[in-house]
Amino acid sequence: MPDQPIARWRSVFGPGEWLQRVRPESTDGEILNPHRGTTTFQRFNGDPIYPGTRWSDAEGPIEFPPPRYADLSNGRYPRTTMSYCRWLWSVLEPEKGKLRWDLIDRALQAAHARGQTLQIRTQPFIAGDVPAWYWDTGARFDAETFRREGRRAPDHNDPLYLRHWGDHIRALAGRYDGHPVLESFDIAYGGPCGETGGNCTPGTAERLTDVYLDAFRRTQLVSMLGTDGCKHAARSGRPISWRADCYGDCHREGRGVVPDGLNWNHMADAYPQEVEECGVKDAWKTAPVTLETCWTVPHWFEQGWNIDRIFEHGYKYHMSVFMPKSVYIPDEIGAAFAAFNNRIGYRFHLCQMILPLEAHPLQAIDVQVTIDNRGVAPIYRPYRFALRLSLGDRHFVLPMREDIRRWLPDLTYFREQVAMPPDIPPGEARVSCAIVNDANKPVVRLAIKAVDADGWHPLTSMDILA
Repeated sequence: MPDQPIARWRSVFGPGEWLQRVRPESTDGEILNPHRGTTTFQRFNGDPIYPGTRWSDAEGPIEFPPPRYADLSNGRYPRTTMSYCRWLWSVLEPEKGKLRWDLIDRALQAAHARGQTLQIRTQPFIAGDVPAWYWDTGARFDAETFRREGRRAPDHNDPLYLRHWGDHIRALAGRYDGHPVLESFDIAYGGPCGETGGNCTPGTAERLTDVYLDAFRRTQLVSMLGTDGCKHAARSGRPISWRADCYGDCHREGRGVVPDGLNWNHMADAYPQEVEECGVKDAWKTAPVTLETCWTVPHWFEQGWNIDRIFEHGYKYHMSVFMPKSVYIPDEIGAAFAAFNNRIGYRFHLCQMILPLEAHPLQAIDVQVTIDNRGVAPIYRPYRFALRLSLGDRHFVLPMREDIRRWLPDLTYFREQVAMPPDIPPGEARVSCAIVNDANKPVVRLAIKAVDADGWHPLTSMDILA
């Protein structure tokens, strides 16, 4: 190797050294990364949370005022990178074929303006609130629900339901599938809130689920745990995620039937069984898991349930998304909740990078990277790990081929040859790294303490030789 001037940054290396190891200082602090963590519900960052412990499943946002808090904080609730909204079918389609596009358009705009993506569910009915025009088609109602509750609910096995609900979902997919702000869409095909599947036979559940699978080809679909549709989606061969809507239920009242503490509840009984029976035990490796509170977090606290154990169950299911209904987080568990919110989903620590001290233009350099994912799930988007070489005000971004979706919890090592740009000038290049999108803009922050205003993590330098 020809003699080169030794730059000041290289003074700590011996004259015969040709590679360097970089071990950046990590951080355990909060990182607002996309596609993971807590969501707001029926509102967005900067909006007031629900007063008290009540919430509304039925009242999706129909007005979009400016945020109350200029800093987009959420009071006694974490700031998030996702919002979750759901509207009734009767609200979104008050007349057959005439959808309220304005509601979803404005919700997507509001989410984007508040630094969030949007999860959506459209709900067949709640408490019998079905579009009036649907009954005018001569559609059947479910006799068992009418006998039990005295109100009409759709008979999901009626061919008219498949036709009209299918038209509704296909219309939504036709407008929004692949929208960059649309985080996911729930496969909520039947039952109150779309959660249970209603009175669908297995065959009907499969046909209704196929409507979603055929219509949404780019947006992440989320199936409802415990339903026949969830089983069918899991067999589709596509990376379909799942959600459960009663996370945290540890009620202990035997009420004289069994000893208190030994009764059925969701955490001890439903979830382990349903995950196994629906065939989604390993689904977390390719699609995100969402868990929504049963009641609310303050309800858990008031009941004296073991919240640490509830959080631990979330880790075991490799959850990425938590939806606690925009109801306050009790101050008494604030630290435990913050630790939980930091751990769900992905959290990437750069343990070490090995790269050469110098290179020529067009040279293929050998780069070795060890990543520690200290979260409980991978990332599910095809972003790229990239290096950036900066000389003065010129920047050269070098995306790597490594598929970061394979960074499961714990350690991942990869090694890659990276070609230096042909037009990079000689001099000291400052080396940074980031996870970038297709436009080579940082979108995911690593758990590295040093980060610049654009989201790049400064690491070291390299000499670029003439």
